[in-house]
Amino acid sequence: MKLRNLLGGSLGACVLVAGLGAGPALSADITITMAAPDWPPTRFMKEYFDKSYKSPAGHNTTLEMDFIPWPSFYERVAASLTSGEQKYQMIVTDSQWLGAFVEGGYYMDLTDKIKSDPELGAIMKDLHPALVSAYSTYPHKTRAQLEAAGQVPAPDTHYYGFPQFPDTYVTYYRTDAFCHDGEAAAFEAKYGGKLPCSYEDWQDVDWDKFMQIGEFFRRKAGEKLGDTVLDDDFYGIAYQAGKGYDFSTMAINAFIWQHGGDIWDETGAPDAQAEGVVNSDVAVKAMDQFLSMLKHMPPVAQTGQMDIFVIQDLYMQGKVGAIIDWVGLGEPVLDPKASKVHDKSGFGPAPGLRKADGSIDRTGNIGGQPFVLTTWNSDEVVDEALNVVKWWLSPATQLEAVKNGGQSGLMSVMSDPAYNDLRPWNRAHVEMIDWQKDVWHIPEFFEMLTQQQEEFDKAITGQISAKEALDNVAEFQQELLEDGGYIE
Repeated sequence: MKLRNLLGGSLGACVLVAGLGAGPALSADITITMAAPDWPPTRFMKEYFDKSYKSPAGHNTTLEMDFIPWPSFYERVAASLTSGEQKYQMIVTDSQWLGAFVEGGYYMDLTDKIKSDPELGAIMKDLHPALVSAYSTYPHKTRAQLEAAGQVPAPDTHYYGFPQFPDTYVTYYRTDAFCHDGEAAAFEAKYGGKLPCSYEDWQDVDWDKFMQIGEFFRRKAGEKLGDTVLDDDFYGIAYQAGKGYDFSTMAINAFIWQHGGDIWDETGAPDAQAEGVVNSDVAVKAMDQFLSMLKHMPPVAQTGQMDIFVIQDLYMQGKVGAIIDWVGLGEPVLDPKASKVHDKSGFGPAPGLRKADGSIDRTGNIGGQPFVLTTWNSDEVVDEALNVVKWWLSPATQLEAVKNGGQSGLMSVMSDPAYNDLRPWNRAHVEMIDWQKDVWHIPEFFEMLTQQQEEFDKAITGQISAKEALDNVAEFQQELLEDGGYIE
């Protein structure tokens, strides 16, 4: 007899039973459909699953990935969930979506599963605490709050996700330019400091030096860069300044936090305010510093269109000396078929703000995505989906993902002596993940983000000042949060 359990038209779980008596159960056919952004980390997961996954429960399991372009990813997932079609059994989700889709009843609370399953519990304890905070908890708990609880899972904390791809900002740079003796001598003569070449050199790069790099490497077509005559105009630096989705916010948050300012902090509700915090003098100073760098970037930066993919493309075309971008976009840079700088690229930590004691604060907005389970799955499918989670987060699979341009958030994997040599940006990823913190998780995050992106774009394109932008953001958020009952 063949039994099929259909959920939402897209999930099938077939159980074959020998005869009608008490014969042994044969394997079940289970299809898990996962919504995923269309980029290398998720493409690799699908390819590697198809050739290596073996269900510990003996199922014949198919992972169907619905690859969605990044610019429309949130809207497509939100439309599917709110339509009631129940298309997906798992979803790769940005962390800031947790509140909206947990409160909507779409994301499954995995707390009891984690507490009752030693394998899942061990994974949670091995994950970097910044990822547990950002990717798993709702209501959101900061890393400090989780660490203060002394355990993971912490008491009264609810967990929803596991990392599909933990991403961090790093610096990509042209070794032929930065390690050229003539360029180094000219830079030192002009600025009195060292042009960074090695990884250790980049550990000492703050925003002031990054600004100098932007100014120094500004060249016109026909001028020389190292030993090469340039065919196109060349720019020293590039960083996010994009109106789409969260691109500007991810960059500007870093400056605000490093200067000692803050965004609205939901973990401090109901006392945490937006007005006076979001638009504090410190936050304005931080945003002004960000805006001051735009003049050293390619002209597209001042149009509000410099997103993470534009930056990557400009660098791969050989038109920028150093960029700050996500690790997840590194692999194409090394592809000789796609990149003019595949053989002349180095990687280091992202710059930060120099403190009074000489140290550099590199605090930044966490990138990457967790994956979650949806709430309409049968028990059989839930158990198999969690088997997929265990497979993906096993050390062996994680190392394969890293070898193919992915990244790991497991501390045991990141501490493996071979880890840093697997990809050229791994050392920077390990260093930068300690600096990561997250934006809001509340259901109203998209309204806050969209309005903030609009205001930031006006400042980036020169229509208003940093102070005007942050004042507008603070006023909007204060009213929204008061209306939502988050602020007293």
